[in-house]
Formats: sequence, C-alpha cells, structure tokens
Amino acid sequence: MESYGLLVEKQRDFFHTDQTKEISFRIQALETLRKAIKNGEQELIESLKQDLNKSEFDAYSTEIGIVLEEIRFTLKHLSKWAKPRRVKTPVTHIGSKSYIFPEPYGVTLIIAPWNYPFQLAIAPLIGAIAAGNCAVLKPSELTPKTSNLMAKLLKENFPEEFITVIEGGVETSEALLKEKFDYIFFTGSVPVGKIIMEAASKHLTPVTLELGGKSPCIVHEDANIRIAAKRIAWGKFMNAGQTCIAPDYLFVHQNIKDEFLSQLKATVAELYGDSPLENENFTKIVSERHFNRLQSFLNNGTVFVGGGSLPEQLKIEPTVLTDISWDDAVMEDEIFGPILPVLEYNNMGEIIDEINKHPKPLALYLFTESELVQSSVLNRVSFGGGCINDTVYHITSPYLPFGGVGSSGTGAYHGKGSFDTFSHEKSVLKQTTLFDIPLRYPNFKDGLKYIKLFFK
Repeated sequence: MESYGLLVEKQRDFFHTDQTKEISFRIQALETLRKAIKNGEQELIESLKQDLNKSEFDAYSTEIGIVLEEIRFTLKHLSKWAKPRRVKTPVTHIGSKSYIFPEPYGVTLIIAPWNYPFQLAIAPLIGAIAAGNCAVLKPSELTPKTSNLMAKLLKENFPEEFITVIEGGVETSEALLKEKFDYIFFTGSVPVGKIIMEAASKHLTPVTLELGGKSPCIVHEDANIRIAAKRIAWGKFMNAGQTCIAPDYLFVHQNIKDEFLSQLKATVAELYGDSPLENENFTKIVSERHFNRLQSFLNNGTVFVGGGSLPEQLKIEPTVLTDISWDDAVMEDEIFGPILPVLEYNNMGEIIDEINKHPKPLALYLFTESELVQSSVLNRVSFGGGCINDTVYHITSPYLPFGGVGSSGTGAYHGKGSFDTFSHEKSVLKQTTLFDIPLRYPNFKDGLKYIKLFFK
C-alpha cells in the first residue's frame, strides 16, 4: 500500500509558511479555480457525459454552474468572513475586550463521491481554500473521466503542496486515511462514513460527514397536486435518482392518492418522454453492481409507472411502485436510483411516528398549504434539511447550510457554512493593564462573600 506521508508533510510545511492565511492569496486561488473551470467547461461536460451520460443541461446546472455560483458568492463575502470579530464581554471581565479569530485547520482531506463527481468534490474545496487550508482531494474511481480531468485541471493551476488530487480506488482511500490530516470532509454512504470516522478517531481528527438515508416526501390532502407531482418527479428522477437528497419514498394521503398518481404519471412522460429509455439524455446507473441492486427492487409491490430497463446501457426508466410496505426490500436502505415507492396514509400523526422509528433522514419534503401541518412536522421530525412544497431546491441556497443529523451526517457546508466548516474559531480575551481587579485573587479580604454577590 502506497504511503502519502511525504505529500502530507509537504503540504504541512507549505501551510506553515502562512501564505494561505493571507486573504489576497485565498482570493487569487479562488479566481484561478474559477478561470480553470470556465476554460475546462466543455471538457467537463464531455467527461460527465462519458461517466454518467449526463446531458449538457444537467452537467452545467447541477455540477458546473452551481460551483461557479459558489465561488462567486464566496469571493463576494470572504474578506468579511475572515475578519476577527468582536463579541460582547460580561461585566465580570470589565476592562477587557473579546474577539473570535477564524483560523484554518491546516492540511485537509476531501473524499468525494461519484453521483455528482465534480460538484461534490469542488464545493468543499472552495470552503477549504476560502478558510486558508491546503487540500488533498480524492475523487471517485467510479467516474474516471471526470476524476482524471479534475486532477489535470488542478495540477495545471496549483502546486501540489497547496492542492493536489490523488486518484485511485478503495486502497488509495485507506492509505490516505492512515495519515494525520487536520480535517477530513467525506461525502458518501453511511457504512463508509463509519469507516472514515473510525480512522479519523485514531488521530482525533475532526470530520464533516455528508451521508444520506431514506428521505421521506409527504403529500397531504390539501397539496397543490399538479405542482407537487412535477417538483417530486424533478427532484426524484434527476441524475436517475442518484442524489443523496432525492425523495426516497412517498407518503400520499389516501383521499388524493389516485389523482396524485395519475398526475405523477403524466408528469414523468412530460419530463422524460413516453419512452425514457430512448431518451439519449437520461442519466445511466454508475455501475453494473448498482444497476443489479436497483433492478432487484422492480419486483417489489406493483409497477405503476415505468419498470423497464436496458442492462447493456445501465439504464432504468423512472419507476413508481405502489402497494408497498415497510417489509419490502426497497424500503430497507436508501434506494439511490430512479425508483419511487409510494405508501398511503390517513393520519399525519401515525406517519410522523413511522418516520421517527427509522434513522434521521438527510432531507424531508412536505407538500401542504396548512401552516398547522407544516409546524407539526417541522417540530416533531428531526432531519438534515428540506423543503415545504418543493424538493432538493434548498441545496442551491448559499444562505442555507447543508448537512445531515444523526446517521445522515454531521457538519454542514455551502456559502458561509463552508468557510465555517473549514475554520476553527479561536476565542481571545484582550485584557487591560491599566488596572487590576483584586477580587479575583485568593488573598482578598472577604473575597468569597463578594464573589457570591457578584455572581448572583
């Protein structure tokens, strides 16, 4: 197994030159990254097409464009974020001033997944650069064209002692995790997240884990059915369902179930055509192993929409399953594919209890016009983040930190959240020397009596 100790030490030595702590250095690095992405835009689109059959629209809107916007937003606010900020000082500390200094951790490791291989690698990298860190980026081996292109673009624009890309499989990740990093950022599955956390614990390295889980979507009886169907189909079937925050399963109120399903069927045809498998822009499943796992779910319940597949192209058409129960295999783990199981309900309290029996989801989506129902779900269900009357869209706001809770992840990023994730907040008290408060010292007469009065 290859060792990356020398690389990590090289980055640590560079970090200790303090160059990355200069705001001008960080701004220049982000400008360079933006220019590299724009120059390599067409190559990125082509590599995403080869790896996942992403259309040019999907490649730009969900991968390239969202990253460029993240850079723009970060550049606009970075100088303000990085400034030491003064905070209040209690009366017990009279004469002193209190400050918080954001400082970089040092050498960071970013392990990225395959489903959005460019966006989910570069978005955390933006935060690492903005906060003043060095970074080792490990992209997914399941999307080799995109990973290789990222390695090429970053190598051409940054010295390896500042930013470097290490390509490879599981053995590469294992070798990297043996090294002592100052921060680890991982996006991927829950089982691998546990391995990352265990490895990090050996060096007491702080981590952000962006994981997943079964994200519920609830359609209440007063929902706008047409809009709900369209936004759910969009959120679920983009990237062939290979999205960590895609609606994983659907609870539909029994009073509107038939009408909703009919509208959902029409919407799928509207978005992807009557024969989605013939749609040359429909994303494929990343590997044969993932394809076979997903295809096995097509036997669960009753196929209401879709159900077709092309094994030789690793494509599964948008599929809606009805007559589903929690005993079905499709309801055991996160689906991560274009298959949407539908369950019906009558009582909102019962499905809230059902959701709470399972691990806390990364996302939750609720379609209702009722403020009372919205309040009930938001107060009673713990989840990473989500939307009322929409799906997935919350991830695109730089003002909403994105992350999980419990087994769906720990930590958050995007916008200032990315800067905060890759920064340690160092608290500093600046004390006056013009006078001293004798009460603090043990030889002060009747000191305890006065301290008790003071702290009441």
